Amino acid sequence: MIAIVDYGMGNVRSLSNAFEYLGEDVIVTDDPLAMDDADRIVLPGVGAFGDAMQAMHQRGVIVPLNRQVLELRKPLLGICLGMQLVAKESVEHGHHQGLGWVDARIERLTPASPLKVPHVGWNSLDFPARDWLFEGIRQKEANFYFVHSFHMVCANPQDRIATTDYGGDVTAVVRHGNIVVMQFHPEKSQDNGLRLLQNWVNWSA
Repeated sequence: MIAIVDYGMGNVRSLSNAFEYLGEDVIVTDDPLAMDDADRIVLPGVGAFGDAMQAMHQRGVIVPLNRQVLELRKPLLGICLGMQLVAKESVEHGHHQGLGWVDARIERLTPASPLKVPHVGWNSLDFPARDWLFEGIRQKEANFYFVHSFHMVCANPQDRIATTDYGGDVTAVVRHGNIVVMQFHPEKSQDNGLRLLQNWVNWSA
């Protein structure tokens, strides 16, 4: 079973529909007991970093999430803002501490002119050949849907699995142990996004 964490700021319905389309059992929850029953955890997110961290504290999901991800080492998928929350810190509208699961910092996008912020739309990915996460996805056809104004800067370049070009090199996918996070929305990325979600479901961390 897949537990999608509900802290009031996630695109939980579209994600739930995508996993159900793939034939997976899904629960949308903030209940630690339900997370204990799940085999995999998904951390979604739409909105501002500081607001999201405050909402997670208020819902009481941070301690059980630390248990699931850091102690039990269940596979964790973070999407869009959910990706950014696993970093140590963010400079979005001030300075905010993140979950700290990945040694990274969230900084504002600064693309070269005439590109604008936020970055909204389809972009191709650059990823290593024969990586399990992208099995069945061709480089030339690897387009995914992005909506973001901030991006992840990793202290360890080896954590970066895929990048995109938006007036400069932008981190698109990070993998660190049992943690996989992506800046784009796979649930809005049509066939490529569904294939990527299926590859994650098939992965044994």
